Amino acid sequence: MLIETETTPNPATLKFLPGDAVMATGTRDFASPEEAEASPLAEALFSLGDVVGVFYGRDFVSVTAASGIEWGDLKPEVLGVLLDHFASGAPLFRPGSAAEIAVPAEDFADDPADAEIVAQIRELIETRVRPAVARDGGDIVYRGFDKGKVFLAMHGACSGCPSSTATLKQGIEQLLKHYVPEVTEVRAI
Repeated sequence: MLIETETTPNPATLKFLPGDAVMATGTRDFASPEEAEASPLAEALFSLGDVVGVFYGRDFVSVTAASGIEWGDLKPEVLGVLLDHFASGAPLFRPGSAAEIAVPAEDFADDPADAEIVAQIRELIETRVRPAVARDGGDIVYRGFDKGKVFLAMHGACSGCPSSTATLKQGIEQLLKHYVPEVTEVRAI
């Protein structure tokens, strides 16, 4: 089995592509060893000691290294864990853990009067933003719209990425403002 790797805009995060589906639907973000207890793979990655984030996408796993850790040292260890997991056919989540059920963080209550605007924003995020961000090993999820401001949650390689502010302001904000004139600002939460 060959697992390809790709760099991401976040120098602390590498994207690993096992050549098979990782998540059939949705994504899953693990920001701590405690969260990783639901997944044997994420738990094994955190047990390496130098991993501070694991993110599952449709066909990739993004791994974030601790500050000051060189990928040249960590990458072979991560590849070993991933190869062992995918070659064995082990489940991604522990049975009965309900780990595949993602309960999103509390969204803002959108004003029903903004329903058409929100539908346009959601459509643009789903069709234009999320696929582009997934290529970089992350995900961005709509969380709300209030008085011209769009609130988005950033996951995976996007979380903590030095270029995420530029992506948010010069990329996503400009796209949304262009197609939805009611949008005045985009903020990460």
